[in-house]
Amino acid sequence: MSLENISCNKSFGGWHKQYRHLSTVLNCEMRFAIYLPPQVNNGEKVPVLYWLSGLTCTDENFMQKAGAQRVAAELGIAIVAPDTSPRGEAVADDSSYSLGQGAGFYLNATEQPWQAHYQMYDYIVQELPSLIEATFPVTQQRSIAGHSMGGHGALVIALRNPDQYCAVSAFSPISNPMNCPWGQTAFSAYLGNNLEHWRAYDSCELIKQTAAQPKLIKLPIRIDQGEDDSFLHTELKPEALQAAAQQADYPVQFYRHQGYDHSYYFIASFIDLHLSFHASHLKKA
Repeated sequence: MSLENISCNKSFGGWHKQYRHLSTVLNCEMRFAIYLPPQVNNGEKVPVLYWLSGLTCTDENFMQKAGAQRVAAELGIAIVAPDTSPRGEAVADDSSYSLGQGAGFYLNATEQPWQAHYQMYDYIVQELPSLIEATFPVTQQRSIAGHSMGGHGALVIALRNPDQYCAVSAFSPISNPMNCPWGQTAFSAYLGNNLEHWRAYDSCELIKQTAAQPKLIKLPIRIDQGEDDSFLHTELKPEALQAAAQQADYPVQFYRHQGYDHSYYFIASFIDLHLSFHASHLKKA
């Protein structure tokens, strides 16, 4: 699979790069960003944190606004930030910001006209890591994190594939998409009316299911939520996730922060704690 490098910037001794490639899973051209810390300059291979962004975002939002490169350079962690959906003239879209391009919800669509391109779950779990590990000086040690829709995606992907990740964290995740307007809109369009298909992409439902699987790997989870987030009660519903974790005896570190909202000002304020959290578990692997 050929990669086209479209930008390259030195940052804290490492390199931030953007690439374009043709995705066979998504059936379109995709873009992603990668930060390679300075340790790779000496021939060292480093673990990878995959970052999933939220509604309307691209690969650029996190890399430009979160201020993660300094700490990633110190800790020796690569960061990969994919786009949030398939894109292009032939890719189905919608006038709403919460559906279509920029709103892939990190699932595999089963309904038309979305099915042909909206296979973001397989892209994040399979195709992109295979490409990254075959191309860049990284190990097979992975963590995953995200914000809002991306927090939903990170939790779902990690909970469904606990053997592939060392840890998962999220800022302001859409915790219970089956029971919020954003999730119901997306799931109805992408997955149809079969609620069993919905449950496969709902973090609360996935955590509840772990109670019946005592041998299942329980990943370290960290979640940070701003108390002044305008989407807190209507879309994010963190209390549902807390209740599910308590019911299933699933250890989740949950932190609430007074005065913080849904923006990248919030993420930038605590991203160093998330990176340190991931580094501690990546080193154990």
